[in-house]
Amino acid sequence: MKFFKLLICLILSANLLENKSFASAQTTSPPELPRGTVVCAPGIYEITPDDCLPVGPSAEIARLLRQGIPYPILPLPAYAPDPALNQIPYRYFKVTEEGTPLFLSLEDGINNRPSNYIEPGFIYVSYEAVANTEQGGFYQLRDGSWIRAEGARAAIPTFQGLLFSSTPRHAFGWVLGQTTSYRSPGYEEPETGKMYYRYDIVQIYQAQEAEGNIWLLIGPDEWLDYRQVARVEPHTTLPGGMLIDRWIEVNLDEQTLAVYDHNQLVFATIVSSGVEPFWTRPGLFQIYEKKATETMSGATAADRSDYYYLQDVPWTMYFDQKRALHGEYWHTSLGYPRSHGCVNLSIGDAHWLFDWAKVGDYVYVYDPSGRTPTDPALYGAGSP
Repeated sequence: MKFFKLLICLILSANLLENKSFASAQTTSPPELPRGTVVCAPGIYEITPDDCLPVGPSAEIARLLRQGIPYPILPLPAYAPDPALNQIPYRYFKVTEEGTPLFLSLEDGINNRPSNYIEPGFIYVSYEAVANTEQGGFYQLRDGSWIRAEGARAAIPTFQGLLFSSTPRHAFGWVLGQTTSYRSPGYEEPETGKMYYRYDIVQIYQAQEAEGNIWLLIGPDEWLDYRQVARVEPHTTLPGGMLIDRWIEVNLDEQTLAVYDHNQLVFATIVSSGVEPFWTRPGLFQIYEKKATETMSGATAADRSDYYYLQDVPWTMYFDQKRALHGEYWHTSLGYPRSHGCVNLSIGDAHWLFDWAKVGDYVYVYDPSGRTPTDPALYGAGSP
């Protein structure tokens, strides 16, 4: 019996000691740590605080800011246009470069009775029907005539640019081909292991020269060769000579197009302008005619070896003689010079621009590199 009384006393004593220790812990504050031993909360500290050290995340934020990368890193204020803008009521066929006969009817085609002939060249036609016969396939054109199915159908590119809810604070661009990024400017530097592909969108925070080349900072310790990117530098001031605050801007060096309304960027995309010696002429122009569809043809060589014929070119906006902004369906080289002077856009982008633009709107064409000649004597009327 005495043993059990002793055991109960020991248990009660232990509980009293534990409760006293807990109460002491609640009322006694820990000793103040020495100055400089506390890491500051992540943030931007222009002056070193007295009660913490801006190291760790804060130091990383400061390092990024020195490179021009903001904290936090925000996405572009952009969104994709309506995919339905890519839809057009035309189907296209690339005629063999040797040319082809035209037939008034399918029966004439089957019996090889041509009424006319499409001369050799770079030829695309739009068709309405296809017929397969024992004599081969035939395509009916929109004017009712028929041609032999000697060539290939055209696939409509579906690339589209970006719409903007506000003007971005930084440059941005589209990657033009498969490439990897580097941890520092230069091909001798380590790779990041990240791969980029055509039409990937990147933000650009800094440009720096290295190894005789320009490199673009697209993220923390991540650089791309500028030749791999079609870049847009947002400009919100009116080009010289303009009277209204809405305009279309074409950068020949970057092969990009930007649209401004009330001095704010509202749309941007990549284009193909004129290839040497058929440059797109720099200058300030105005849209003087809009056509929902247009047939374009011509040749510049004396022997007509560069003859072209393109039916139903969609969403055409003329701004400098025969030079126009328009949709294209005959190549996939957006981001590189390709045309005879016109500014080629994807079908969807040309459709959006056609809906936005008015006759009289300004088109400002420029080349910040200075490589495009400005002598008017070097420019003819232009063509697609």
